[in-house]
Amino acid sequence: MDLIASREGRLGRILLNRPQALNTLTLPMVREFRRALDDFERDASVCAVLVTGAGDRGLCAGGDVRILYELEPSQKQLFADFWREEYELNARIASFPKPYVAIMDGVVMGGGVGISAHGNRRVVTERSRVAMPEVGIGFFPDVGASWLLSRAREIGAYLALSATSVAAADAIEAGLADVLIHAEDIQPLIDRLATIADAEDVDVALRRLARHPGSGRLSLHRPLLAAATAHENVADVVAAFEREGSEFSLRAAEDISAKSPTALKVTHALLLRAVAAPDLETCLTNEFRAARRMLGTHDLYEGIRAAIIDKDRRPTWSPDRLDSVSDRTVEDILAGDGTPLPAFKSWDQAPYSAWRG
Repeated sequence: MDLIASREGRLGRILLNRPQALNTLTLPMVREFRRALDDFERDASVCAVLVTGAGDRGLCAGGDVRILYELEPSQKQLFADFWREEYELNARIASFPKPYVAIMDGVVMGGGVGISAHGNRRVVTERSRVAMPEVGIGFFPDVGASWLLSRAREIGAYLALSATSVAAADAIEAGLADVLIHAEDIQPLIDRLATIADAEDVDVALRRLARHPGSGRLSLHRPLLAAATAHENVADVVAAFEREGSEFSLRAAEDISAKSPTALKVTHALLLRAVAAPDLETCLTNEFRAARRMLGTHDLYEGIRAAIIDKDRRPTWSPDRLDSVSDRTVEDILAGDGTPLPAFKSWDQAPYSAWRG
């Protein structure tokens, strides 16, 4: 089974079980995840949920976009069903009314961020590498990332446009995680959670194993990131990094410039919309509209080919320059195509308070 739901004492467990594929998500897994979450919410004997990934490489590397690439052209639009139900799950997780502990060990990217960073107890380790790398495959940070990253301000904008991965301290500073534990303490934490008597015991277990994360690498560059990402268009962001001239800044400019120009402009526009958005659901709706239109773009398939199929890391973007992507193109993508939007459902009970370690 690709996803295993189980109970240990008063703990509901969800295990992503595709270690050979770095636990990438499929539509059946998304559906089973939601069923398990609904069951655990209704079951009064379950007072917390734990989400983990099988294997030792990571929680989840995202959605399985290889499936999208391999679909017949006439069938590719069906992949929107995956996004619709995935985004509905992301919103469901964000408002889950019981403690929701996600162990973000190892690789946590894309859809893996969606099933973890929206939770109310996000646990990272010294092995964590967290990223929203979608601009590198001709797409944009989705699964509600425009909501999360816009609230991380300059660090969030940098993560979205550069696709870089960050370790535990930066993930916590960016609001994508809450608490650091040592990887060797994962099993002791699971053992303790399996013996909880009530929801309050979850935070007791986490506090006992929590470690000080220290300062993140990106915190050293906050003034630079704030100045560069404050510009109103991506080309000016890149130019600002180039002008500053430090090793970090020039690398940032290089990283951003290597990504899909169309994806970069759509990402930037979604972040700007997210700043003014009233809630996560609004951002997920905006992302779904854009995702539907991105299904018809060259860059999405070229990006998947270069990163996942052929793995040559040499995508040929079209258009290949930022100034060749018109504002009208971006607006058309953001407008969507009239496809039925995600339908978000609220829980009956009030959500548990966020982590206050």
